[in-house]
Amino acid sequence: MTLDVPCLFALDASRLYGERVAAALGLALIRHEEREFEDGEHKARPLENVRGRDVYVIHSLYGEPGISANDKLVRLLFFIGALKDASAARVTAICPYLAYSRKDRRTKPRDPIGSRYVAQLFEAVGTDRMVTLDVHNLAAYQNAFRIPAEHLEARGLFVAWFAARLQDEDLVVVSPDAGGVKRADAVRDALARALGRPVDAAFMEKRRSGGVVSGEAVVGEVGGKTALIIDDLISSGTTLARAAAACRKRGSRRVLAAATHGLFAGAAGTALADPALETVLVTDSIPPFRLPPTMIGSRVEVLDTAPLFAEAIRRLHGGGSLVELLQD
Repeated sequence: MTLDVPCLFALDASRLYGERVAAALGLALIRHEEREFEDGEHKARPLENVRGRDVYVIHSLYGEPGISANDKLVRLLFFIGALKDASAARVTAICPYLAYSRKDRRTKPRDPIGSRYVAQLFEAVGTDRMVTLDVHNLAAYQNAFRIPAEHLEARGLFVAWFAARLQDEDLVVVSPDAGGVKRADAVRDALARALGRPVDAAFMEKRRSGGVVSGEAVVGEVGGKTALIIDDLISSGTTLARAAAACRKRGSRRVLAAATHGLFAGAAGTALADPALETVLVTDSIPPFRLPPTMIGSRVEVLDTAPLFAEAIRRLHGGGSLVELLQD
């Protein structure tokens, strides 16, 4: 290892993703050990010297069969602690999906604020910087951390995909609720610049009571247009299916959607199979392991974020600008 390159680790559950990030940087992952004990405890340690190094640890914190989001979080925290104890100069956590980031406020009396507690845990083990992708509430994420909290965006990936395929179509970008208007408008503005022409905007009403989502009103003109529904995350898919049906009902010619994180919980596969919805774009921050394999590449397109994170690591290590990266 040389001191003039970043020191890159990926914990086992994110190893395949980490290898793609490393390949985009022209590096190899640094060796580490993860060991399981009979009582359910575990340990992780670097197998090479990290003293004085600029270290990046890749671990996407979503739950999957055999390992929960909680387990992944604890493993990452303990590994960061071990790196700091081994005298790493700086440790950056690279979390394409950050668990508990949606729990950023109290919705009921005495509710926990999970995003703030997670931030405190990262700070407690000595994490120097966080990097994640498209959190639900950017202000809450940035305010939860007292260390630098960097935020990457998948907007450029979605815009490039849409611009290459929908050049000649009359487009409207739709937010599935009023809270996502700012996110959708950023995509609309970038897409308009990429196409060199105006792109319309619309949003839907959304009411949630007892876990049931309702509301069908659409503000904005979607009739005769190709509707692009933009969100940050797909869980059960009901919000997306509801928005797609509303756009079709009001005369949209085609309906496509893009969301950064595809959790695809519960009956999401059924919701996404709705004929009102033509194509769904997600990133690989969470592999679509809960969906039927036949849907991948036909109904659902998975976009690669490894080059984006690789460039972010390159700039952080070299003192470059992440603001310029997002603008580019």
